[in-house]
Amino acid sequence: MITVLRRVIFVIVIVTIWEIISKSNLFPTFMFPPLLIPNDPGGVTVFSTLVNGLISGQILGATGITLGRLLLGFSIAVVLGLIFGFLIARYKWVDDTLGFFVTALQSIPSIVWFPLAIVWFGLGNVAILFIVTIGATWTMTVNASTGFKNVPSLYLNAARTLGSSGMHLARTVVLPASVPHIISGLRVAWAFAWRAIMAGELLGSDGGLGYLLDMGRSLQSMDLVLSIMIVIGVVGTIMDNQVFLRMERSVARKWGIGT
Repeated sequence: MITVLRRVIFVIVIVTIWEIISKSNLFPTFMFPPLLIPNDPGGVTVFSTLVNGLISGQILGATGITLGRLLLGFSIAVVLGLIFGFLIARYKWVDDTLGFFVTALQSIPSIVWFPLAIVWFGLGNVAILFIVTIGATWTMTVNASTGFKNVPSLYLNAARTLGSSGMHLARTVVLPASVPHIISGLRVAWAFAWRAIMAGELLGSDGGLGYLLDMGRSLQSMDLVLSIMIVIGVVGTIMDNQVFLRMERSVARKWGIGT
């Protein structure tokens, strides 16, 4: 309860500071539009723009398009990350080659791949999907390989003594023991994928939240830009707190390391 109260107070303080700046006339209105209180009876606030966009379906439709692209690219990244991570952890020669390569690729921002994506796939959904996938795959790979490498040898030896080997060993021992690292990887990979899709949609898309952001920039409609930023922040917070954080805490309690 105290945490929620602190967060509410913090948001109120931020909104108040923004309103003071928007009313001070130190900056043009299009740079700092009022969040809640219009400058005049016909003024457009960020809140009213957000509500109107939700009611009209413009923002909801764009959010659906973005999440559809994001979930598809993220799912591909998770599958690739788990496969690469297992191979890196299982085979030394893969670790020395692919593992080294993945470490280098992880340091490259996903947006840097966009010129290549345009050349290979053109402007459109495939290029954006590629950016999302490439943005999340390497982080997922690193976390998965770390989890697989850190499976206690006691578990492996006990399973082998009981006759487990190959895919049965991987499915029943290695994968469950790596779940804490994998969930951490999912959480970080989702954040990277979320950033990647925003960059991809800003540079070239026919829909989605990034498209609305670019449209707001072109029209100098900062109320629209801020409305989309609020939606992005809310969706990101919901996913992190209600999905990944809950999964992380559940696994931590199951493994006896929770608070």
